[in-house]
Amino acid sequence: MPFITAGDGGVQMLGPTLIALERGGASICEVGIPFSDPIADGPVIQASMTRALNEGVRVEQVFEQVASIRSQTELGLVAMVSYSIVYRIGLDAFVKQSADAGFDGFIFPDLPLEESQAARDAAAGAGLILSMLIAPTTPIDRAQQIAAASTGFAYVVSRRGITGESGALPPDLPDRLTKLREVTQAPMAVGFGISTPDQVREVVQVADAAIVGSAMVRRMHENASDAAGEAESFARELAAGLPNVTGAV
Repeated sequence: MPFITAGDGGVQMLGPTLIALERGGASICEVGIPFSDPIADGPVIQASMTRALNEGVRVEQVFEQVASIRSQTELGLVAMVSYSIVYRIGLDAFVKQSADAGFDGFIFPDLPLEESQAARDAAAGAGLILSMLIAPTTPIDRAQQIAAASTGFAYVVSRRGITGESGALPPDLPDRLTKLREVTQAPMAVGFGISTPDQVREVVQVADAAIVGSAMVRRMHENASDAAGEAESFARELAAGLPNVTGAV
């Protein structure tokens, strides 16, 4: 489940990159809508959002790009977007525009559980999901409430701090996921710090999806002349860590 920043390298690259990611083996893609203030973003993703904003990327352009390729891919598309952007556009308008473009759901990383009911209702009314983040520091009773309120999947943050590549996953992750499964049937997607096929393999032994953001964004930027091709290649490399995938160990 890769994350990419819409507009990094030019907004016209978004559509071809999404198609390439599906060819590479991705099932769902988080499409980050550029925002000026970091929300748990490490330096790699924050830099990508700054580049996109400097390119003049706007939300409407993201919708246009998604709509232009929606009929060409079955890839699940989830918008990762600050709720301040949603609020400015208007919740109902944003949800409708997202649905019309072909998004399947949302992650609003700065929307707390207590203020999420209207957004959850709007998403559900449009037939879209709303996945909420569960931090490793969240007390288990509150984490269970967030998991139960999530639709589509619950986003489990693997570690404290910000996004970025790391060498190892936290040892307490399996126990946390076990406790969350007691209160929700929603699939569990784990993000933060995942960047290799071995880490993908480790995550999907206890969760339903592995989210890879910083490593994907970095490699696409380092190979900007063929960012879509690099995205496909890296997705295929990561997918080798999934069970029942050709090339997986």
